[in-house]
Amino acid sequence: MTAATWRPHRARIIPYVLAVVVVAGSVALAVGMPSNWAVGDRIGLVVIGLILAGILHILARSRITADDRGVTVVNGLRTHEYEWAEILGVSMPEGAPWPMLDLADGSTLPAMGIQASDGDRARHAVAELAALVHERGEARDA
Repeated sequence: MTAATWRPHRARIIPYVLAVVVVAGSVALAVGMPSNWAVGDRIGLVVIGLILAGILHILARSRITADDRGVTVVNGLRTHEYEWAEILGVSMPEGAPWPMLDLADGSTLPAMGIQASDGDRARHAVAELAALVHERGEARDA
């Protein structure tokens, strides 16, 4: 099996566009400030812009990757890796912002790499992931 990766579409584009705007804006402000602003203040303004861009990157990096070993879910700063047998199912109730993975230990994990705001694309991705879990995971029929 070749690895399959799902990423949100809109929830990825918007933060990256905003990151570019924030960095460009902070650089423009730093350069355009009155001459009584110290160099350290200007650098600080750019650093703040870069920090905000980093936070936006963290929001945009969510993804789900399925391969022969199992499923890797990246939600913001956290990365979760599960073998196929650890995943019982995938559900995305109507109105939910992203699907949930039902795990063998009784817990659930949000899978933010698929976002409901992507509409049909998200429904198709959930169906693909659920089919893989059914085929390879604990949920398969014995």
